[in-house]
Formats: sequence, structure tokens, C-alpha cells
Amino acid sequence: MSGQTNKPTDLAVATEFLVTAKSGIKAYAQAITETATPEVKNALRDQLMRAIQTHEQISSYMISHGYYHPHDVQEQIRLDLSASQAAINMTQS
Repeated sequence: MSGQTNKPTDLAVATEFLVTAKSGIKAYAQAITETATPEVKNALRDQLMRAIQTHEQISSYMISHGYYHPHDVQEQIRLDLSASQAAINMTQS
């Protein structure tokens, strides 16, 4: 199997992982603001920092593979539309 064959799958998995990491960051940040216990706040801060590091790693991976263009909105839109069409085509096959 060539790398090109795996590209839609790799893109889908990486994108889902990135979205999940972003969601986790938001959840940890919110939980920190709603927690009164210092020990729990510290534990949540540690988890938040890990989630941010994971997000950075996923972003770097996606950027290096051409899956994510955070500084080029037009290219990201083009890629998102292409990925959406590929997903539609896979469900119709």
C-alpha cells in the first residue's frame, strides 16, 4: 500500500485527534475555574499542560504532512473541502 492510499485515513485520524485534544484543553481550563480544592486544581493544571503539549505535537505532525495550514486560511479551506468530498465519496462507495 502506498502512502498516498493512506492519506485520507491518516488525515481523518490526525484531524480527529487534534479536535479531541482541543476539546480536552477547553474542558481542563473550564474545570480549573470551577474547582476550589488546590490539589485538584494542580492535578488539572498538570493535565492541561499535557493536553497542550499533545496538541502541539499533533499540530506539528499535521503541518509537516500538509494536513493542516493554520497560517493559510485559503489553503486550509481548500483542504477541508477536499477532505469533505473524499469522506462523501467513501460513504457512497
